[in-house]
Amino acid sequence: MPKLNNRPPKYSQLNGYAVVYVQGKPKYLGGLYNSPESLIAYSHFVAELQTNSAALIPVGEKDKVATIRELNAAFLDYAKENMTPVNYSFYRVIILDFISKLYDTTLVNEFSPRSLKLVRAEMIKSRRFSRKVVNRCVKGVIYIFGWGVENEIVQESTWNTLKAVKSLQEGHHGTFENKEREPVPDEVVRRTLPFMPPTLRAMVQLQRILGMRPSEIFNMRVGDIDTTRGNGLWYYVPGSYKTSRFVGKITFPLGIPEQELITPYLEGKRPENAVFSPRTAMAERNTEKRANRKTKVSPSQEARDKERSQKPSRWNEFYNRDSYRQAIQHAIDKGNRTLSDDEKIPRWYPYALRHTAATIVETEVGLDQASALLGHRTPQITRRYSKAQLSVRESLARNRRNPFEVEES
Repeated sequence: MPKLNNRPPKYSQLNGYAVVYVQGKPKYLGGLYNSPESLIAYSHFVAELQTNSAALIPVGEKDKVATIRELNAAFLDYAKENMTPVNYSFYRVIILDFISKLYDTTLVNEFSPRSLKLVRAEMIKSRRFSRKVVNRCVKGVIYIFGWGVENEIVQESTWNTLKAVKSLQEGHHGTFENKEREPVPDEVVRRTLPFMPPTLRAMVQLQRILGMRPSEIFNMRVGDIDTTRGNGLWYYVPGSYKTSRFVGKITFPLGIPEQELITPYLEGKRPENAVFSPRTAMAERNTEKRANRKTKVSPSQEARDKERSQKPSRWNEFYNRDSYRQAIQHAIDKGNRTLSDDEKIPRWYPYALRHTAATIVETEVGLDQASALLGHRTPQITRRYSKAQLSVRESLARNRRNPFEVEES
């Protein structure tokens, strides 16, 4: 798929008039070359281009000439500048792996609900996505066309017809469901901790204690921690929160155990720095390797280490959902290489810690307290996370009797 040039088209002339060439066609700037009015028009064109890459498609010709390829290219340029890397990658997969392969040269306003269903069928056939993710991808395609309407690339009627495609229901032929998330036993987490660097170990313990989402741990900034209230507690106020539109700004009070986990990672950092950084974790891992080294470090290795230390780190400042999950999997694999078959650590994932916290708090204290811990709007949402209700039903089953059974005298 051709990628749009990040630099604006050059200010040019054609028969003495000022123009810019867009997709090989001249766009007149309303004056002679080098005239004040044409230079002003060019400045306006460049300013619009910086906020709207769809301006590269000639005005007045969008409905006639815009193809799916051009819409996709313009949208990806927009997404790369305005979306998180995770969301950008999501749309990139949809576009490159599915839409472009089927409808690259199709005109945007010829893309119909039937076309969308064919794209969806390819997603199902690929077996890459569960039914729920396929539905999310279809909504992503509709969002791309909605963005095209906003930027005058797609007719509104095309977008509205795509919205008529209904979501797939459970049991749809060819689809599958992901397994429901289960809590991870604390004993399994405890066996994994020794194989983690201290930074990752602190993150896992803090997430388990507070029942937070993985993103609320790895996006934690030093400036988000308030240590000044003088009541013995610290307070973590995330910069963004998934359900803030329902429950408002949420605050996590931090007691002594949480403070002890966080304190070593606050010193010497600016407010915008990550509390838990993969750079720190890699430094800890390298220190451990150096301490366990059985041979002396060679002069050439020392020289390379010194050279690397002077270069910018290749590790990001913050974890993301993939790197956090992969770090935990690395620790599990590291442990399993040294453990016997009957001691192997089963695989578990960061989000399972939230389910564990919900289940334990509901069992020990109550559902309302579990809802408060997780920041849910209603207890019904919390029940999706907690498995405590199953334990109650199991207990009832073990102690149940048949009320119609006649007792022998």
